[in-house]
This record gives sequence, structure tokens and C-alpha cells, in this order.
Amino acid sequence: MKMEQLEKYLLSLKGVQGGYPFGPEAYVFKVMGKMFALTAIHNDAPSMTLKCLPADGDFLVNEFASIIPGYHMNKQHWITIALTGELSESVLQDLADKSYNLVVSKLTRADKEALSAL
Repeated sequence: MKMEQLEKYLLSLKGVQGGYPFGPEAYVFKVMGKMFALTAIHNDAPSMTLKCLPADGDFLVNEFASIIPGYHMNKQHWITIALTGELSESVLQDLADKSYNLVVSKLTRADKEALSAL
């Protein structure tokens, strides 16, 4: 999956906004102001960084060569995926959905209500 397609998918999720708070190199995706994904070029390859549960992150890092602990992030709660083609489009979308849902689950009640009203 190309990074442009992935970014389009991330922006299609409910309540998501994208921006460049860390500079032009990293495109950050937030839901209700909370970051759940980031796309960038890492080691000369397109990559995506996602939030995950620590146990899921450990499993994924050990299972796939294209997944490392989150680059410049809390390595326990984030993973960085090199978009090399090792993972299918559906797996990438599933991991993005899980990151999105993890962040949504931690939103305040007011933010959850505002999100559902969108």
C-alpha cells in the first residue's frame, strides 16, 4: 500500500484531522485532538507509526521484519511499520483501525459524545 493511499484511509476515519505539528517531515493524524498515527520517511522508506497495546506491539515486532518499536515514540505503546509490502493493505488498515479505536476508547465522555455526533 502506498503512503498516499494510507493517508487517505486514515483521513477517512470519523473525526480525524491531519497536520504537521512536528515539521514537514511527519504527517500526524489525530482524533479529537489525540494522536493515533503518523506517516513519514524513515531510513529512506515510507513508514507509518501507530499506537498499540504493549503485548500486541511485542508480538508484531517479533513477527514482522518491517515492524520496529515506535521511532521517536514510547517504544512500549507505539510501533513503526516500514511500508515495504510485507504487510497487506488489509493488515495495515486493521492495525490503523486498532490504533484509532485504542485512542477513542481513552477519550473523555464529552469527547466521545462529540465524536459520535459528527
